[in-house]
Amino acid sequence: MTRVNNQIILAERPQGMPGSDTFQFVKKDVEDVKEGQILIKTLYVSVDPYMRGRMANVESYVEPFKLGEVIGGGSIGEVIESKSDQFTEGNVVTGAFGWQEYYVAGENEVRQIDPSNAPVTTNLHILGMTGLTAYFGLLDIGTPKEGETVVISGAAGSVGSTAGQIAKIKGARVVGIAGSEEKISLLKDELNFDEGINYKTSNDIKEDLKQACPNGVDVYFDNVGGEISDTVMTQLNKYARIPACGAISAYNMEEQDIGPRVQQTLIKKSALMQGFIVGNYSERFKEGAKHLGQWLQEGKLTYRETIKEGFENIPEAFLDLFRGKNIGKLLVKVGEREYEK
Repeated sequence: MTRVNNQIILAERPQGMPGSDTFQFVKKDVEDVKEGQILIKTLYVSVDPYMRGRMANVESYVEPFKLGEVIGGGSIGEVIESKSDQFTEGNVVTGAFGWQEYYVAGENEVRQIDPSNAPVTTNLHILGMTGLTAYFGLLDIGTPKEGETVVISGAAGSVGSTAGQIAKIKGARVVGIAGSEEKISLLKDELNFDEGINYKTSNDIKEDLKQACPNGVDVYFDNVGGEISDTVMTQLNKYARIPACGAISAYNMEEQDIGPRVQQTLIKKSALMQGFIVGNYSERFKEGAKHLGQWLQEGKLTYRETIKEGFENIPEAFLDLFRGKNIGKLLVKVGEREYEK
């Protein structure tokens, strides 16, 4: 029996915030599985801010999505047919097969995961790319020391919440900036942040930051850019470090993002600001995964997930990233396991 594969393709390159015309749902017959290949049924797909950048036809650190092709991204699935010696039916795997219900993969395209170690979804965040992003960005660039103050924007998201917890493990004072009281409560009550600032309700974020950081800011893990980052820059200590991880405030801008110039601040404070992507550290992924897994098992790391259900809801879930509706990692569940014991 031929299986029908539902896919979501990039129909047009958006100007500003993506809309309904950006995405198109299509149906295709699933390809036959050849020797050395496996058929994967998608269980979960990841939606991430960086995908917005790939929708534009501009030079970046990763190739843009092609019009008319499936939108790629991190996914978890189950092997339901195998012609590979490396996989059997029922194996759970992760890869970048993206927004589609089925995928025929070569045996070297995906990695098997063990559902008994931790919930499988953690491989798309705290034990996956976002966890590794937080780990290397904070520890290699931020290098927080005991007693220093670390500020994190986008602190209730997957990367920010993990970076903050790692900073606490290293003995730092951690202040998170987020956009709702629910998120601030999460940071302080569950994730052990010392202080939280709700930028949406703050009457004076600069003053709130001074109160939360009486000794200034030694490390700023920047996930958002924009006016929030401009304000944090005014509180930097000498020799401060700034891992520049993301700039979600500007991803849907139609004009160039222009703000205060940072050069004078960096010079006066002898501060370091370094952009990075997690792929820079690919040769050290095992190191990062080992520490993240150990901290998770020891209870030093925890996480939140926002999981929407239904393949048809993937585009709306993606747009929720820019509306600030997610807490922790945002995932979409699109299928159930067929071989689960």
